[in-house]
Amino acid sequence: MGNTESVVVQKRLARFRPEERPVVEGVFDRLQGGAGGPSGPAGKTAAGKTLTLEMLQSSMGSIAPDSLVGRVYQCLCSIDPGPEASGRTGRLTASGVGRQQLVVFLADTLRGTAEERAPLVMAMSQRAVEAAATVTCQQVVEFLQDLVSAVVQILIHRGRLQGWDPHSMGDSRVGIKLLAEQMCSELRPSDQGDCDISCLQDWIFRVPQVSLYLEMLVDEGLNVSLRGRPSPTLLPPCRETPWKELRSLLDLPTLMFLAPQIPDSNGAPWRLMFSTQLHGESFTRMVSSLTKGGPTLLLIRDTRGHVFGGFASHSWEMKPHFQGDSRCFLFTVFPRLGVYTATGYNEHFMYLNQHQQTMPNGLVQMGSLQQVDDSVFNS
Repeated sequence: MGNTESVVVQKRLARFRPEERPVVEGVFDRLQGGAGGPSGPAGKTAAGKTLTLEMLQSSMGSIAPDSLVGRVYQCLCSIDPGPEASGRTGRLTASGVGRQQLVVFLADTLRGTAEERAPLVMAMSQRAVEAAATVTCQQVVEFLQDLVSAVVQILIHRGRLQGWDPHSMGDSRVGIKLLAEQMCSELRPSDQGDCDISCLQDWIFRVPQVSLYLEMLVDEGLNVSLRGRPSPTLLPPCRETPWKELRSLLDLPTLMFLAPQIPDSNGAPWRLMFSTQLHGESFTRMVSSLTKGGPTLLLIRDTRGHVFGGFASHSWEMKPHFQGDSRCFLFTVFPRLGVYTATGYNEHFMYLNQHQQTMPNGLVQMGSLQQVDDSVFNS
């Protein structure tokens, strides 16, 4: 790139290993060449050449919705790589994306801190020519919907489903909306409901999925292949599931949300143990499938369409007392995503009993034995 690069760009490039820098610097020329524009050796593009929205669309369009490509383009245009700006975003330029702007964007998404990523998220959420000092929670939700949608497409089109079949699962469009809302619920906006840069910094620091999804978007959308960066595994392995006979209550975004909540979630493969669709509605049969089967995830849909469940950290066993530990938790899937961990008030984590005369019969998780209704479990 010669000696014309700013101090900001030089510092950004220093974050990459020597063998990675040509890859980062070469992204600009490859994007131009991939869209029919002039290209050459890395750092040798003629002065004044820029990336257009069409060039970006040509690279990212297969995995990202048009709205997200537009967000990324406007964010790139707004980056000021000069020494005075320190990579901050400002007024949108109309002349396209320069090489140094792209380098700052790549460095901040792939190697940046929460402080450096926050202005990028702000710019992609606003989608405005004039950069404002704040962004609304609704704008962040809309940006996240685009981002999560792109991640889902990456999992599907890059063969990272780990044995899951999206055609036999829930509607990902619903899951995308719910996951975006759940992630946005972690924001701590002002009393007026707006988020400034410091609010976004705090949020990005506390919600690692934001940075992870941005990295995936750049890795796959711009084809930035850096050695030593294994592809993240968002889904647990799924084995021995008869997808042709089954319609799962889970969708891909919901699975992306639940999997990290489970201890060692990327370890042992997930296996279907019981389903009313396949095995009927016998409580006895469900118990025989659950007992001594290892940790389990119980998923339920009620008559109102609400979907919820619980994670059991131990194998279920027939016992006259509670079992399990504080790793157990409850969760909701629809109409909202949420996780509810143990409060420490008691140790009522797991309870399972059947065919007893003096003790409550049934299955309880994170609750009280007084809630068990024996008449429900009569099969």
